[in-house]
Amino acid sequence: MTTETLDAVVVGGGPAGATAAHELATSGRRVALLDRAGRIKPCGGAIPPRLIRDFAIPDHLIVARITAARMIAPSAREVDMPIEGSGYVGMVDREHFDEFLRVRAAEAGAERHTGSFERIERDADGTAIVVYATKAGDEVRLRARTVIGADGAKSRVAKQEVPVAAKVPCVFAYHEIVESPPDRTGRFDARRCDVFYQGRHSPDFYSWIFPHGPVTSIGTGSAHKGFSLRGSIAELRRTVGLDGQKLIRHEGAPIPMKPARRWDNGRDVVLAGDAAGVVAPASGEGLYYAMVGGQFAAKAVQACLATGDARALRLARKQFMRAHGRVFWILGIMQYFWYSSEKRREKFVSICQDKDVQRLTWESYMNKQLVRRDPWAHLRIFFKDLAHLFGLEQIAARLERPKA
Repeated sequence: MTTETLDAVVVGGGPAGATAAHELATSGRRVALLDRAGRIKPCGGAIPPRLIRDFAIPDHLIVARITAARMIAPSAREVDMPIEGSGYVGMVDREHFDEFLRVRAAEAGAERHTGSFERIERDADGTAIVVYATKAGDEVRLRARTVIGADGAKSRVAKQEVPVAAKVPCVFAYHEIVESPPDRTGRFDARRCDVFYQGRHSPDFYSWIFPHGPVTSIGTGSAHKGFSLRGSIAELRRTVGLDGQKLIRHEGAPIPMKPARRWDNGRDVVLAGDAAGVVAPASGEGLYYAMVGGQFAAKAVQACLATGDARALRLARKQFMRAHGRVFWILGIMQYFWYSSEKRREKFVSICQDKDVQRLTWESYMNKQLVRRDPWAHLRIFFKDLAHLFGLEQIAARLERPKA
């Protein structure tokens, strides 16, 4: 056991944990970052411009620049959603992206530790002792005034310290990283993400093909027990002509679909990232929200350390939900409603061809906030949604925005 008392131990070295450790170290706090080596989370790897700006992501980590998305309906109908102007969505490879964030935290002063979290113990005065196991099987103990649990969905930190957060419902995601074919081979486009809303590939979520430059992520997710994710990806690869591409690696992991009701233990532990459930419903986007959640967790820990008041740890969830709770609520409704049947998925993809929907969707995604201007566009979308929902396509067509 280390003799010193750290200000914080961050359990988990993904984007949330590495960001939290960087924030604390930059502020002069003594912080340890514990990560389990060799684990890469299945992830499409899309990051919006706001993440790139806010977190100073260097160009060399952007392996592809996506300028359009293609939505594929159950009937195989395709709707393209181009990004207007010069905007793009950056694509990163989590293997290198996460390590960059961990190195940046260490360069700011965080101590890096490698091992598997085991448990939190308490010494005689109640101070937390984070226990982890090294690869050799030895146990190491780190004494800390606070702990940030950023160890992913089904968090072991949450299970021990914030049990309600460990019960968040999850989608299980699986993807395969394959060598990219030459651009424009068949249906493959190196600057476009393909999203499949087809029950045969996912009965309750969606499947994707996301180009990452020299490699491509082909993945899917589902909460249905017994649904074969590997079988789904094998079929998808055959369908789109990518079954012959060399497999580089594959990963699977649970992805939470709802923010936990509580993120702290009221004492000295607060959660961040997947451990707190901050993956956006409907889209499954988690990178931006994980990193913002890591920031909020670090700020809450700072307030707790400065005041000695454990109630300050509540600020992490309170501030996150104030900033993004409405978006999560809307996306949750979308997933519950539009993903519930093939008929509704078909209508959802049909709605995506609307130019107002495309423009407002991209603006909201790229800037990570709801677009409040142009109220007439929102009103048109509302009535067109109702028309599509009730099968009144002729009325929906009349509500289309006039072409310039």
